[in-house]
Amino acid sequence: MNMPSSPETILARALHGGGTGRYIGALLMDAGRLTPEATESILKLQKESGLRFGEAAIQLGLLSEDDIQFALSRQFDYPYLIAGDTSISEEVIAAFKPFSASVERLRALRSQLMVRCLDPESGHRCLAIVSPQRGEGRSYLAANLAVVFSQLGERTLLIDADMRHSRQHELFRLGSQPGLSAVLAGRCDAASAICRVDSLLDLSILPAGAIPPNPQELLNRPAFGQVLDHAQAHYDVVLIDTPAHAAADAFVVAARAGAAVAIGRRNHTATHRLVDLVSALQSGGARVIGTVLNDF
Repeated sequence: MNMPSSPETILARALHGGGTGRYIGALLMDAGRLTPEATESILKLQKESGLRFGEAAIQLGLLSEDDIQFALSRQFDYPYLIAGDTSISEEVIAAFKPFSASVERLRALRSQLMVRCLDPESGHRCLAIVSPQRGEGRSYLAANLAVVFSQLGERTLLIDADMRHSRQHELFRLGSQPGLSAVLAGRCDAASAICRVDSLLDLSILPAGAIPPNPQELLNRPAFGQVLDHAQAHYDVVLIDTPAHAAADAFVVAARAGAAVAIGRRNHTATHRLVDLVSALQSGGARVIGTVLNDF
């Protein structure tokens, strides 16, 4: 008499010894996207027809192509989110559409930054992202760059040093909690204020925290240098979102970071404003890696 397979037996059959050690079936069961019974049906069709697991699942109507891509991304340590996931804002497109043309351009920028500046082997790990004005996509670019660096397997920390109009806690849905302002005021240490992004490997965020009345003074304190020292000791890449050029805070951050990239928005940012920004950054002691025009 044939006994029905138990969930434990099904899971055992979904395991294998290569890659991350798990087949797509086990990954999707762990994620709650497949029941043991559905997995049994897929495995049966797979054995009878010689189809791949994903092909058999789609033929049975038990999984979608999005489900398969989700599992493959976990299997090869390249996680991303599917549409409808509310754990991160959809503005962070690198987390939702890693194969789109827009994200491909972000990966090209990542490569340029690694060649020109961010080299963990040599100890150059920090980069400030600065723009002439608000509304030019600085925070958007910082967030998406942080994601693509983390997808490369680099331990990545994104610091929101814009303590005037902070955005990263909104983009990554971190809620209200202590952040950089609390660290610089001596109310907590950096390690306890840094948030790990559970849905994406190797990505952590240090949000700006509560808006203080004296952001520039806080950034000038030795504590900010200590934050950067901690970051460079524990992460491969440290990206810093800054206030717009109108606030002198940006120059303090860029000088402390040692390197900066200037951001403008296509058909929006006046060329002379970018030129003035680069000149001011260089005068303040920051090495300007280059300028980026974005379309967002």
